[in-house]
Amino acid sequence: MFEKVNPSHPDKIADRIAGAIVDIAYDFRYNPRVAVEVLIGHGVCHVIVECSFDISASRIRDAVKRIAGENMVVDLVIVEQDEHLQNNQLTKLRCGDNGIFKGVPVNYEQKQLTEIVQKLYKKYPYDGKMIYDMYGQEFIICQSNVSADKILEDHPTAKVNPLGDWTGGTDVDTGATNRKLGSDMGDSVTGGGLHGKDLSKADVSVNIYAWLKAQRTQKTEEIYCAIGDEYVDGLPYAAIVEIARDFIEKIGGFEKFAEWGLIR
Repeated sequence: MFEKVNPSHPDKIADRIAGAIVDIAYDFRYNPRVAVEVLIGHGVCHVIVECSFDISASRIRDAVKRIAGENMVVDLVIVEQDEHLQNNQLTKLRCGDNGIFKGVPVNYEQKQLTEIVQKLYKKYPYDGKMIYDMYGQEFIICQSNVSADKILEDHPTAKVNPLGDWTGGTDVDTGATNRKLGSDMGDSVTGGGLHGKDLSKADVSVNIYAWLKAQRTQKTEEIYCAIGDEYVDGLPYAAIVEIARDFIEKIGGFEKFAEWGLIR
């Protein structure tokens, strides 16, 4: 069973804002130190940014309004990153988190549902989510701003909007960063969040590395690390960061990464 949400779901809007802020940090530094948390809903977007330099508040506010709407009130807090965490990275890239990370090959059910969600989102770019149980033959579509009858024309066997037609988005629900990791990672979910952090954080780089390795080996890969580690899974941590950087750059940045996560 697998759930996939689209980029207009409130939680993904929060992830996208966090990703956009990390992109801004990378515009200023090749290896910035930044961590972002976003809580959004009902006309207000609360953003906390920890950063190792004086990041642009105006660009952050512009990014929030571009993604969430011009009328969004932005409650922004920017603080300097903890000095001990900064010192960990002064002379070389070292692991920036403790954690256990798991990469699992994407299965047919996850691939198929992701393709369906992406096609539906191109047609109806509004808040929505789907649940697919290949074995129980259950297919649930919750799509806002479109009538159930319209969706059923393309998906006649699905259960569509069980509570009736609805209007979604952040005026209906709140969103928070890293609350839809199951949608982004499938069976690879362990500790740590993918979004709103720079590549020195294992939550980002080791998660990406473990996932890519699992797609290559077609078996579950489990990796652990501790803050300050210079080697992880037999590789220099800096090499793992570069693998993750290449993945992010090919997608188009952290904001684009946040749209669909690893399963895209």
